[in-house]
Amino acid sequence: MHPLSRRLGEIIREDLKLEGHVPLHSPVFQGREWDYVKDCLDTGWVSSVGSYVDAFEAAMAARAGTRFAVATVNGTAALHASLHALGVGPGDLVVCPTLTFVASANAIAYCGASPLLADSEAETLGLDAAGLANFLAKRTVRRAGGVYLDDRRVAAILPVHLFGHAADLTALGEVAADHGLPMVEDASEALGTLHRGRPCGGVGLIGTFSFNGNKIVTCGGGGMIVTDDEPLAQRLKHLTTTARLRHAWQFMHDEVGFNYRLPNLNAALGLAQLERLDEMIEGKRRLADFYRERLSGLRGVRFVDEPAGDRSIFWLNAALVTDERMRDRVLEETNEAGIDTRPAWIPMHDLPAFRDTPRTGNFPVATEIVARLVNLPSSAWMAEHLPKT
Repeated sequence: MHPLSRRLGEIIREDLKLEGHVPLHSPVFQGREWDYVKDCLDTGWVSSVGSYVDAFEAAMAARAGTRFAVATVNGTAALHASLHALGVGPGDLVVCPTLTFVASANAIAYCGASPLLADSEAETLGLDAAGLANFLAKRTVRRAGGVYLDDRRVAAILPVHLFGHAADLTALGEVAADHGLPMVEDASEALGTLHRGRPCGGVGLIGTFSFNGNKIVTCGGGGMIVTDDEPLAQRLKHLTTTARLRHAWQFMHDEVGFNYRLPNLNAALGLAQLERLDEMIEGKRRLADFYRERLSGLRGVRFVDEPAGDRSIFWLNAALVTDERMRDRVLEETNEAGIDTRPAWIPMHDLPAFRDTPRTGNFPVATEIVARLVNLPSSAWMAEHLPKT
């Protein structure tokens, strides 16, 4: 048995005393979820209009440090609507890390655009700002209408915060500003993560979040867009509610919109979850501390820690092993033992839909991360089982 498999078994079965199947990440419902959802049922406000949608949007804007928030049916819808509102369209390119969940690249494709795939940084796991800056300086030209790679417009930069760690938004923001490109943060996995004291999602022009069942805050589904730009927020609200003009009874839609509305029922669940976010983050950080301590000293194993100057939520704790063969051995041994572990996603440049999309170069860092990374069970409720000190 690989040392990481053995040590993980000791952590789960002996230290935390967890029996049976241990999921990778499952939700915690210990707040006012029942009260808020029951209120929706009692009042009949279960669909896409209701007080909980408004309250959830306001609470998310506060968490992200932005003036506005727009609720959506899921995180992919949030990304798609955001890019569409910025004018991303057919033939355009959007800078996107190759190491991400497929939703990031899919949202770009929904606009008729293509991801311009880029490599990652070893420390943050996020988009490599230095490599991107070098590529844009050498390969693109500025002319009327924006920045162009050959005959295709580079329309935006889409950094993704992976596993609860922040991409280097400071460096990426400088690249975006230097080239006049809007930055749209995919903060689906980083609700509550701070980059140099600022909440992820609230640094770029737009930030997006996901509330899928495996996220730290879940609505079952659901997503959110945050921004400080009032006209942009108003347009996003309009677009995501089928582009219907306000009227007491008439159905007039002034453009092609999207039925991306979040039901009040889901918003009620999300709001109750959000009220406990700080508590859940503290639990996840204590779990990360425990993993870090118990994995230290294992030969050929490195715990993936938070970048310097940032405060991560450790959505998914992760370890790096020596190579792909060792990674697969750990995955097989732990899953056979009823302990859910997972690899990183297959990078976008290796998926059939995106194999021929433009790229900034090769992907040595992302390739190495994928070959070596193992995600560990990371549910917030696991902190309740940590040994008392």
